Amino acid sequence: MFGTGPSVQLVRIFGIRIGASPSWFVVLFVFIFLLSDYFQDVLDGSSTEAYGVAVAAVLLFFVSLVLHELGHALVARRLGIAISGIDLWFFGGVAKMSRDTDSPATEFKVAAAGPAVTLLVVAICVGLSALISQGQALDVAMLDNDAETSPALALLGWLALINAAVFVFNMIPAFPLDGGRLARAAVWRITGDRNRATRAAGRVGAWFGYALVGFGVFLAVAYDDLLNGIYLGVLGWFLAQAARSAVVSTAFTERLDGITVTDIMDSEPVSMPAGTSLSRAQEEFFLRYRWDFFPVTDERGRFMGVVREGRVEAEIAAGRPALEVLEVVEAHDADGWRVRDDRPLESLLGDEELRARGALMAVDADGVLRGVVTVEQVRRALTAALPQRLG
Repeated sequence: MFGTGPSVQLVRIFGIRIGASPSWFVVLFVFIFLLSDYFQDVLDGSSTEAYGVAVAAVLLFFVSLVLHELGHALVARRLGIAISGIDLWFFGGVAKMSRDTDSPATEFKVAAAGPAVTLLVVAICVGLSALISQGQALDVAMLDNDAETSPALALLGWLALINAAVFVFNMIPAFPLDGGRLARAAVWRITGDRNRATRAAGRVGAWFGYALVGFGVFLAVAYDDLLNGIYLGVLGWFLAQAARSAVVSTAFTERLDGITVTDIMDSEPVSMPAGTSLSRAQEEFFLRYRWDFFPVTDERGRFMGVVREGRVEAEIAAGRPALEVLEVVEAHDADGWRVRDDRPLESLLGDEELRARGALMAVDADGVLRGVVTVEQVRRALTAALPQRLG
């Protein structure tokens, strides 16, 4: 949902980087400390046993949060949106997409994927509780004092409850929560206007965030529940600010409406035919233009990938100057370089691929290379186009 700053990589799943910000480690230990007392009361056992269950509960809860974000990430990636990673932080997790969704259907599918995974986790926990407790799943999930609760049942019951709470909270129709994104998709579908839908969902999100701040203050003052009060207050503040930022950004994107990659790209890119020999590539391209890489095209002009100077020099030094560029082109990474020439300019503003590579290859619907768009061109387009539209 929010930007989380720098993070430490924990693992990679399906090629997606899973990281954690410093705030996550703080929450990890605080959760373990609080849940140790909780599970000792529930289990009426030793502190060592309660501590072990608390550690398992917190770790599995964060695993469930990662699964939730993986739901978003995998669906987004399947729909053509690159994922730069998933970060855990103070308030949960966030899947970092390279760009925003481009249709109501895509927005709905990506937004719904996370809650669907969380609901599945709840069902699995309740189902396992039912198997272990011989059908008394509801009593165990609600941690009924009369239910015979083993460490495994207490763990499953808590995981079912906390994930159910995450599901309900996320389904509130307040942007940028998942429910708010689903609401945005619905309004977008009805009105055909993404900016209008974002403003509507964002305003609800801001109201909800400030209401959460008020509730946190109420808990802290009226019930002397300082810990939960502060947590809800800070969470509400972050929600409200994220929602307000989304509303403000719609005014910005509206001023860029109609500007596409075609309008700002270099429409006469220097590209290298795939049949070019490495010796010719070095003489006529790298030595002439002094660039580190060039786009490579096939006989129909379709973009195949890039070839780098270092690779060409290495092959020539190895005695293979007659090799064709086709043999050394980085075709495996071609998708990361491509951008549709009809893509809106505003969608490039947060594009991680463009930021990391410095340039993208603009192609048409058939994959034919039509131009090159760089970070500098985007910057110039913003400074040149916005004053005209604002004036």
